[in-house]
Amino acid sequence: MATQPILEEIKEKIFEFVPRETDISSVEFEGAEVAIYARNPQILLEDDSILKNLARTIRKRIVVRSDPAVRLSEDETKKIIESILREEGVEITDISFDPTIGEVIIEADKPGAVIGKDASRLREIAAKTKWRPRVIRTPPIESKIVKSIRNILAMESKSRLDNLRRIGQRIHRPPIFIDGEVRITALGGYLEVGRTANLVQTGESTILVDAGVNVGATKANNALPRFDLPEFDIDSLDAVIVSHAHLDHSGFVPYLFKYGYDGPVYTTPPTRDLMIMLQLDYLDIAEKEGKLLPYSQSDIKEAILHTVTLNYGEVTDIAPDVRLTFYNAGHIIGSAIVHLHIGDGRFNVAFAHDFKYAKTRLLDRANTKYPRLETIIMESTYGNPKDVLPSRQESEMRLAKIVRETIEKGGKVLIPVLAVGRAQEIMVILESLMRHDKIPEVPIFTEGMISEATAITTAYPEFLSRSLRERIFHAGNNPFLAEFFHHVRSKEEREQIVNGEPSIIMATSGMLSGGPSVYYFYEMAEEEKNSIIFVSYQGKGTLGRKIVEGAREIPVQVEHEKTRALNIKMRVEQINGFTGHSDRRELIEFAKHLSPRPKKYIIVHGEQSKCQNLAVAIHRATKRETVAPPIGQTLLLD
Repeated sequence: MATQPILEEIKEKIFEFVPRETDISSVEFEGAEVAIYARNPQILLEDDSILKNLARTIRKRIVVRSDPAVRLSEDETKKIIESILREEGVEITDISFDPTIGEVIIEADKPGAVIGKDASRLREIAAKTKWRPRVIRTPPIESKIVKSIRNILAMESKSRLDNLRRIGQRIHRPPIFIDGEVRITALGGYLEVGRTANLVQTGESTILVDAGVNVGATKANNALPRFDLPEFDIDSLDAVIVSHAHLDHSGFVPYLFKYGYDGPVYTTPPTRDLMIMLQLDYLDIAEKEGKLLPYSQSDIKEAILHTVTLNYGEVTDIAPDVRLTFYNAGHIIGSAIVHLHIGDGRFNVAFAHDFKYAKTRLLDRANTKYPRLETIIMESTYGNPKDVLPSRQESEMRLAKIVRETIEKGGKVLIPVLAVGRAQEIMVILESLMRHDKIPEVPIFTEGMISEATAITTAYPEFLSRSLRERIFHAGNNPFLAEFFHHVRSKEEREQIVNGEPSIIMATSGMLSGGPSVYYFYEMAEEEKNSIIFVSYQGKGTLGRKIVEGAREIPVQVEHEKTRALNIKMRVEQINGFTGHSDRRELIEFAKHLSPRPKKYIIVHGEQSKCQNLAVAIHRATKRETVAPPIGQTLLLD
């Protein structure tokens, strides 16, 4: 539906508030924002009260851009920026330009120093160059994914702007059914773990919250969300929201673009980068295994160009009657509880798919306070009465004891880990144990995607726990840069590590279901002085599960050798306290501490018995309606 009448009304308000000498050349919808292009933009930038009053009046987010005709050349602009920052002793890594929207991107180790007190330096740069400065952090560890995404966004700037304007037209279309019903259809992740997908429908809008795959499914029809249900129509989608990067929540997003979706994908910045990394790896593994690829790298690129990133607490319109806000979920870096504000406050629903309601070394605990909340959709991964995990302190002490005893015997410690989240948590713990002399200082070798995932993590320290942020920003001490961490890059290095001095080896996969962890296990298993510590859930049928359950002789085949019996003599330990999920007690505490307390709890993301058990427990604890629906059911929210 045409948005021109709405845009004309907004223009009238803008011209009422904005001084004539600003010389506005055009006004455009760009995503959720109203972009004002002006020949004298500094007038608005110097007096932010004008924009604040205007934003309150039109109830839209506003961005000010300069008209292309008044911007200085890129060379002149670069010289001015370097001069301004050099005088202040600020070091910059790079300066690049996005001429389509008139932005100059300044990359620096310390963004705050570039911004200045009360954004004074940014205003000075904008006034002198007529370019709108945007500051990004230089990753302390180079990330191929971060670099690639930034290059794609720079090279495809015009295409991205076209996407934003098309999205803006859809968001700001005149509403018709503001007070219609709110319906949620379970497309995946209900009474199961994997392929999480929720379809939210109002009288005006259709939104998909997560689009995951079940990578462990043995049957194709159990691997993918139920997009075959009559409620789902890809052509009617207004927005896709991704709560976090794990493939069971993000793995099927590029598939939507393959089959015609052309709208926005909303995530936090770390989630965008990590999900792209995992999607590319998903394709790589599928190709090596000779499986049919669900989408291509070009579909992933389309997803990048349509992704809109939001920080925690940033409110944005995503449809005529829906506003989105992300809150910290504490699960992995960038993970979010998705809060939807529907119908100008008529209804509020939050999706807490994967969350940790306890502080960890890496992240703060999940948020429980919201402006308004009528319904919560929450996970039940550890929802059974027996799913009570040891404390972090107890788990760290046990880890330290096993490592110390192994190193003292002259052995090596193998820790199979998940590349995203668990690996970084264990790295921070090991660094702390060594720094405080709780374990001997030995090399810690990482292999697999751990290096890239850690590089992405270090690019977004503002999403880490408060204590870790203070250590990085104020003490200038980044645990991920400790000198005893070494990333393995060749087969020759592996052999040297296996035959070398005592060390700790962290490698993917966490279940010994493939990857370099299997190589190290085969090489180390038959020596009693070595240890293997499992810190992740071990899926049914995996090698890790068999070992944890007591298998001490297994058939193995390494490369072109004949199958032989491997006698497991190494020490085998499992520590369950490092999970990024809430255990049974934390789930119930989260439900009780939600403020305001919702009228309805919908329990998802767990085996059937866990969903149903937790639903009963939460009903008893909160005295609220609690349900655990199956896939395919549509719930009417009221």
